[in-house]
Amino acid sequence: CSMSEISLQKPSQRIAVMNAHNLAGMSKEHMMDIRRQYCNPMTMKVTYYKKPVFLHQGYMQWLWDVDGKRYLDMFAGVATVSVGHCHPKVTAATEQQLKKLWHTTNIYVYPPLHEYCEKLASYLPDPLKVIYLTNSGSEANDLAMLMARLHTGNFDIITFRGSYHGGSPQALGLTSDGAYKYPIANGLGCTNTMCPDVFRGLWGGSHCRDSPVQTIRECSCAQGTQTHASIVICFLYIYTIQMAFLCLISIDHCMANEQYIKQLKETFATSVPTRIAAFFGEPIQGVGGAVQYPKNYLKEAYKLVRERGGICISDEVQTGFGRTGSHFWGFQGHDVIPDMVTMAKGIGNGFPMGAVVTTPEIAASFAKGIHFNTFGGNPMACAVASSVLDTIKEDGMQQNSLHVGTYLMTELAKLRDIYEIIGDVRGKGLQIGVEMVTDKVNRDPLPPEAMSAIFEDIKDMGVLIGKGGLFGQTFRIKPPMCITMEDADFFLAVFNKSIYNYMEKR
Repeated sequence: CSMSEISLQKPSQRIAVMNAHNLAGMSKEHMMDIRRQYCNPMTMKVTYYKKPVFLHQGYMQWLWDVDGKRYLDMFAGVATVSVGHCHPKVTAATEQQLKKLWHTTNIYVYPPLHEYCEKLASYLPDPLKVIYLTNSGSEANDLAMLMARLHTGNFDIITFRGSYHGGSPQALGLTSDGAYKYPIANGLGCTNTMCPDVFRGLWGGSHCRDSPVQTIRECSCAQGTQTHASIVICFLYIYTIQMAFLCLISIDHCMANEQYIKQLKETFATSVPTRIAAFFGEPIQGVGGAVQYPKNYLKEAYKLVRERGGICISDEVQTGFGRTGSHFWGFQGHDVIPDMVTMAKGIGNGFPMGAVVTTPEIAASFAKGIHFNTFGGNPMACAVASSVLDTIKEDGMQQNSLHVGTYLMTELAKLRDIYEIIGDVRGKGLQIGVEMVTDKVNRDPLPPEAMSAIFEDIKDMGVLIGKGGLFGQTFRIKPPMCITMEDADFFLAVFNKSIYNYMEKR
């Protein structure tokens, strides 16, 4: 039975065929020997499990190993497989382009590049309409740094502590996680400011973030807000609708946001020149553990950055293309329009691709010199990415992300209320983090050995998830956007069982 025939069958039929299919090839032992001997040692260092998963094939939200065992993929190759492994529509578009033209560059004018750029631009608000295509998110962020410095004439760039913006020599300066740092100079001119984390940070609580599930931490501004709200509600009955509007403004005030903005102002006052080049921020931190900020933080931060001559850059490598559910781009959930957007991962459903989108003015500054990319925007990448955009729209995947993701977070919050070691559940759509703690009072990270035990147990029961956070204390749930409610229930059962197993052993 061919792989194409398998893909057309019902899921239950595909499982049976895969299990019966002869997957014999290179032995696991031989693969691991090669990995140790011929692959860079880094590949062993990042091998996720004590008992590695030897993958053979994928279809939509499912993966099979070389023995035919099926896994529900709840990590999507680090939030990269946006519409599903080997999605039939994307596969067909890829095959069609493969027969026409594999490769050419911007030296020539070819339809796939221009068709895709026009289509991608239609998904972005004005004035974000000028696109440069790359091969990866790290490369896109490198290029964004260069563009920002050229346009502003300034050098310093600010990012959040705990952020991850890539592993290239320049992007490493943006990345603020010691595990990725080497004892050499990198990313000169990059400064990290306090991350406005309302769960683990100094301030925050149960009213701060844009998520279906709020932290159980008592809100820092609850007492004052409630008192003020009670007074204004009395005025609501006495005065006018205008006073009711003022009431809403008062209630929306967040003390945690105010404190984190003060920290940003302190960074401006102490760590960078009076004029800066840019501020980088993910709408929701990815590798950092799905960290979310107070609702109005980015809006106020953008204003402060622009007052100092800088541009605002939204890293949408993990939050873009409908993954957050409520919006197509993560920045839209913060009610801001950045000056530049970087993207990768889900843009090509796993095909190597990235992009920098900016304004005509910033793009003109970049065009003063020469920059050339051999593979960025090649015909294959553009055909794949164009099909991904069509598939997200036709299959309603953004809406599915909102529907299934909200259900997942709501149900995970119920498990948080049961288990002492589940400290926080957060996110939007299918960008979800579950932060594990030793106890809810101190919020100390669950130790690595405990995280690994739960992680391995989840894998052994047929589900693949990710890990993140500064201490590796957060489980990351970022599946292909095609998962169903039934898949969500299966994951929830496995996750519940794995936590129960750990607690029993402890």
